[in-house]
Amino acid sequence: MRAVVLDFFGTLTDPSAESGRRASFAATAAQLAVDPGAFWAEMSGSFGARACGDLGGTRETLAAVATRCGATPSPAMLDDAVRVHLAGAAGMRVPRPDTLTTLAALRARGFRIGLISDCSSELVESWHSTPYAPLVDEPVFSWQERCRKPDPHLYATAARRLGVPPAQCWYVGDGGSREHRGALRAGMRPVLVTNAGHPGAAALRVEPDDFRPDDVIDELGDLLALVGAPDAMIVHACDESVARRSLADGAASA
Repeated sequence: MRAVVLDFFGTLTDPSAESGRRASFAATAAQLAVDPGAFWAEMSGSFGARACGDLGGTRETLAAVATRCGATPSPAMLDDAVRVHLAGAAGMRVPRPDTLTTLAALRARGFRIGLISDCSSELVESWHSTPYAPLVDEPVFSWQERCRKPDPHLYATAARRLGVPPAQCWYVGDGGSREHRGALRAGMRPVLVTNAGHPGAAALRVEPDDFRPDDVIDELGDLLALVGAPDAMIVHACDESVARRSLADGAASA
């Protein structure tokens, strides 16, 4: 195995952060002067379309959702709404305590790091300012690819960009969006992160996967013990060991 491909929300992010999404949406609704309940319903109901880029970027999305809620915000109101909305979205993507150290450790071992996220425009527009960006070699976003997990295109795209065959990729996620079944069909080796320390997290998963992989961990940091070192590194270490033995044998016989 030479690469690790990870889900984003609930896998790299703190699972408990998702509980603040409704309050975040309410703050955006206030800027648009729309009813927060109606805004929540429209945003929740449109996630599939938003995650595939059908509503455009964040500004276009908020304008469209406001219209559906019966409002026509001014350009200045939209400016404020985008600012508030992106700030709220940042609160939904706080790293779990072991995320950044785990990613850094995987990279230090020589793994290529990929990402597949079912996400709307907010994450894509803000990606390069997040603490994850320097640690992920190749992110793949549904909003840009215009399809969602478990579409095989996403897994194939991640493997291709990483330059690693799917069979040499671990796929790690918390089980939303039927992602593990998709990874298995794509030829990757799926790993479930149960988030056992976050009892309410399972209820927040979108389209939870009914397939349970053989490889299961409770916290992201547990991944390090499971994956070991990349195959190429293992082969290199074995070659060095053989070389050392050969040198030792040669010295002994001299």
